[in-house]
Amino acid sequence: MDKYKVTFHPSGRSISVDEGENLLQAAMEAGVHINASCGGSTTCGKCKIKIAGGAADSPMHPKLSPAEYEEGYRLACLTSIRGDLNVEIPPESQVDKAALALKGDREQASYLLSPKDIYQLVQGWDVDPTVFKIHVEMDPPTLEDNVSDLTRLITAINRQHGINGISTDFRVIMKLSRILREAGWKVTVTLVLTRKGYKLINVEPEADSRQNYSIVVDIGTTTIFGQLLNLNECKVVACPDGICDGTRLFALAEASDYNAQISFGEDVIIRIVYAQKPGGLKKMQETVVGTINGIIEELLGMSRIDRSLISHMVVAGNTTMTQLFLGIDPKYIREAPYVPTAHFIPPVRAVHLGINLGEHVHVYTFPMVASYVGGDIVAGVLGSGIFQREALTLYMDIGTNGEIVLGNKDWLASVSCSAGPAFEGAGIKFGMRATSGAIEEVSINPHTYEPMILTIGMVKPIGICGSGLIDAVAELIETGLIDQNGKFRLDGATERVRKGPDGYEYVLARKEETRINDDIVLTEIDIGNLIRTKAAIYAGCKVLLDSVGLSFRELDQVIIAGGFGRHLDLEKAMFIGLLPELEIGKFIFVGNGSLLGARLLSFSQALLKEAERISLMMTNLELSNHNGFMNEFMAAMFLPHTDAEAFPRVQERLRLKKKAA
Repeated sequence: MDKYKVTFHPSGRSISVDEGENLLQAAMEAGVHINASCGGSTTCGKCKIKIAGGAADSPMHPKLSPAEYEEGYRLACLTSIRGDLNVEIPPESQVDKAALALKGDREQASYLLSPKDIYQLVQGWDVDPTVFKIHVEMDPPTLEDNVSDLTRLITAINRQHGINGISTDFRVIMKLSRILREAGWKVTVTLVLTRKGYKLINVEPEADSRQNYSIVVDIGTTTIFGQLLNLNECKVVACPDGICDGTRLFALAEASDYNAQISFGEDVIIRIVYAQKPGGLKKMQETVVGTINGIIEELLGMSRIDRSLISHMVVAGNTTMTQLFLGIDPKYIREAPYVPTAHFIPPVRAVHLGINLGEHVHVYTFPMVASYVGGDIVAGVLGSGIFQREALTLYMDIGTNGEIVLGNKDWLASVSCSAGPAFEGAGIKFGMRATSGAIEEVSINPHTYEPMILTIGMVKPIGICGSGLIDAVAELIETGLIDQNGKFRLDGATERVRKGPDGYEYVLARKEETRINDDIVLTEIDIGNLIRTKAAIYAGCKVLLDSVGLSFRELDQVIIAGGFGRHLDLEKAMFIGLLPELEIGKFIFVGNGSLLGARLLSFSQALLKEAERISLMMTNLELSNHNGFMNEFMAAMFLPHTDAEAFPRVQERLRLKKKAA
């Protein structure tokens, strides 16, 4: 795809973009403020700019007069870049360069990796699925050759495919004689590699062995994600005809939904307590399975894959979510000395858990490390390749619980901290998941205090997701609308800061600009929730590094996992003290690390053993017993931090802001 240079005047700031990129999006990523309060949905008409030269496509809009259009005025949200471009920003949107966050050209950063690059994080694996189908032909029995049907089949598998040491699922034995004879002794068998060797889990009449699929699921405390994989082609299934749900186009068979357990409580501790009530554990297990079954139905519907073709299921989740999913009492996870029931759970039949898949499908759950470091983190470490490299790496999975791993190929150490669900939308007045209509990027003009917001899908906003929340708070502090304790300053000359029913708040979008017919605001309570969340994560990182005698500056790499990270502005995350102040080039985003590891395990038998090795080599530090954690947490309850020396660039920007004011 061609790259083009867009230059914004009068600042002279430039950015390199792909052909066809939206101009409003390019301005946001370049750190150039353009008034826009409808999320890019074309309704507010405030993102007016002038094309001073170059190639761009942009239709006429009622907010522009014919004379303005003739002079080169356009709405940035409607403009697609088709060549090198010079853009003039109107006076009401112009911002002094000293007040802008310093953003580099995206080509210089490796934060966002392509799908191909992500799969290459782990080296030395081949496409060799854990579950696979093979074609087997046998001669029928005779009086001279009358061994049992099972022996005949196992012998044929060994002779034709060289596979030894096969055990057999009892349900296969129950139907084996009938299937072999009905199929004329030509069958397709399904084998799965377990810790004890190969297991025969299904026999069916001769079928296309290429039709072999797996479902992978990440059970998060707040959100559950699922994908449908083609095991033979080593990829997520592509949906036919681009099936649309009315708001977005599905290119791949992937789906998500809130974990319905959230109705019992937002964090794992509350859910563990609920599970101790009469019938509580059964209710919790059925609830999470209900959500997973809904996701499976969505995956099968959008891909048009028949349920009978699913051969395997891989699940990754934190320790509590895994035990609740399996119906295992999590009581002792929250009681000292904080012990999970088991680190390794053998594969269990999906139908026994209530999963709506074929009776031959077994569920593999990733091994766990400790009470609060579970299979999702083992999956993330597997998928990110930390366990293979010399580079000293900090792996951060940021969600309702913040799990952090430090190490390399020689050693791994981990901690878990209860971050809260703010980054996934819960606990925020207008918070939501990162779906269509969520405000994901925010810029605030430091002179007029007017916002520039972008939503997912560039439609009218209906709420704000995690990355938008970080952007908004960073902008509020940099423009001086809040102090470093997260409290609104009331001397700013803007009506967007006002007293609301929950205290003081900032209006991100007025009701006529939204799809919910209500003002979308950010309250002091929301900001306080974010500060507590970022403080827990930063403190967890600091304690983990201190425990092994290292500092942030000694890190070679920081890997960010978690759904909200795709649109995370690294500088703004540093600005509020969520991430350590390091060179941008040290950061890499791997998306949902839990699903990444689950996919790789489905695709490769060799990585099955690596997952177990990772769980065994990881040492866990229990923060609930750590004397220094609360001190670090309280120190981080400030924007960005009480230790000014840890964030010198942020402090300098704040100093310049005060000087400019």
